[in-house]
Amino acid sequence: MNYVLHLLIFASMYVILALSLDLVMGYMGRFNLGHAAFVAVGGYTYALVTVALGWGFIPALVVAVGVAVMLSPLLSLPAWRFKGDLFIMLTLVVQTLVFGVIHNWGEPGQPVGSWRNFTNGPFGIAKIPKPDILGISLDTMGSMAVFSLIVAGVCALIVFRLTHSPWGRLLKCARDDELALRGLGKDVRRLKVQAFAFSCALAAVGGVIYASYVSYIDPKAASLDASILLLCMLCVGGMGNFRGPVIGALVLVLIPEVLRLTPMPSAIAANVRLLAYGLLLVVVVHVRPQGIAGEYRIE
Repeated sequence: MNYVLHLLIFASMYVILALSLDLVMGYMGRFNLGHAAFVAVGGYTYALVTVALGWGFIPALVVAVGVAVMLSPLLSLPAWRFKGDLFIMLTLVVQTLVFGVIHNWGEPGQPVGSWRNFTNGPFGIAKIPKPDILGISLDTMGSMAVFSLIVAGVCALIVFRLTHSPWGRLLKCARDDELALRGLGKDVRRLKVQAFAFSCALAAVGGVIYASYVSYIDPKAASLDASILLLCMLCVGGMGNFRGPVIGALVLVLIPEVLRLTPMPSAIAANVRLLAYGLLLVVVVHVRPQGIAGEYRIE
């Protein structure tokens, strides 16, 4: 039973992250290689506020989301002027910058959260407390699974309502013909800032769920591999609508678990998982380039 609950928690987290990335890629048409950086920003901020300052879950969550929103102009400001390959490279620069800061800002022997050992470097931050909401401690697998499902449901509902609102239609217009939207007198720059801010805020929420569940976070959360996994979810499920990211997240969360049930030596299991990912991507790209349920694909 704990195994199923574990899958539910991770599936909920990845649904949030895939939906957040789709706001930028599917609805605004901006390829983003730096999304995992903001997942790490949310997770690390939550870890530092709870471990170093002893704050509760709700204040720590608010601070984590706030920090991610404040850092979102690292992506939204370049989006004012650049697109295509150049913007992709800029998102990779942001991802590398965040990973480098997290990985190198540490000095063994100093307190975590201090100026000389802010992130504890490559060792990460451990003993992150479980969520405690209104005196209710979510320290069991069942309670954490229910909580993560509720958070994912709320985030999904917010994304659904926003993308089906006039604001969401403006995002699609900016994606398809930005010049025409400017000609109608719309403030496209403000629209981009809002979209990236909301996308980064949701990424931070996913990072908080990860850090609070695992009780540990390290620089791998901001790695390029983590960003590519989120990109794969959109490539498989599809972009530009609500269904695609959800389907992609569920498929890529379940594939390793299905392979785990097959009898094979542990030494090759990881390679087989990567092979399965690769084959799935090749098949989807050839059979249905827009993804299983997608409406848009980046050329």
